[in-house]
Amino acid sequence: MQKTAIIAGASGLIGSQLLPLLLASNRYAKVIAVGRKPLTQVHPKLEQRVLDFDQLEQHSMSLIADDVYCCLGTTMRQAGSREAFYRVDYLYVVTLAALTARNFASQLLLVSAMGADAGSRIYYNRVKGEMEAAVQQTPFRAIHFFRPSLLLGERNEKRPAERIGAILLRALNPLLLGPLRKYRPVPAAAVAQAMLRAAEDDGGGIKVHLSDEIARTSSL
Repeated sequence: MQKTAIIAGASGLIGSQLLPLLLASNRYAKVIAVGRKPLTQVHPKLEQRVLDFDQLEQHSMSLIADDVYCCLGTTMRQAGSREAFYRVDYLYVVTLAALTARNFASQLLLVSAMGADAGSRIYYNRVKGEMEAAVQQTPFRAIHFFRPSLLLGERNEKRPAERIGAILLRALNPLLLGPLRKYRPVPAAAVAQAMLRAAEDDGGGIKVHLSDEIARTSSL
């Protein structure tokens, strides 16, 4: 029996790579894209829910699916303040997880960050770690956290620092061996592939996917 998927953040770097994979997959009869703005894609399987994430609770009955893919995320620079960053990367993500779990979704596949750590002194990493800790309290059969290093791919917005970092890490790739492999940059398309592959495994429990594993299993 074909399933239903929800994807949040389908217009972002990873989400825009993931959405076509979900639509092409025989696993899904319906793909619900949740976002603040309508997408340009048109597809027989695609249903769009244009909504305000601050009012997510009001839309809970339209958030019913088997697999939930969360690609929500911003940066401190984009958000403009710690409060705005926390709202997107913690509150929106945790609320989406809680609502879809309450609606009996089976799996959550979520993009986090390589340094996620609730005890970190770095605010970005601490929020990501706190988000993961909160999400782990939701009753999904399976939760997958994807913690990529720097992402490779064309973004809608310019991020000069990330572009420079990606160039430097690419040059250092041959030296990033053993436990350092997780610092290698990874294509956003590879993360999208890994997310769908993890869902197709239909396993259980909580699993963390790092850049080296994502790159190793990718066809790119």
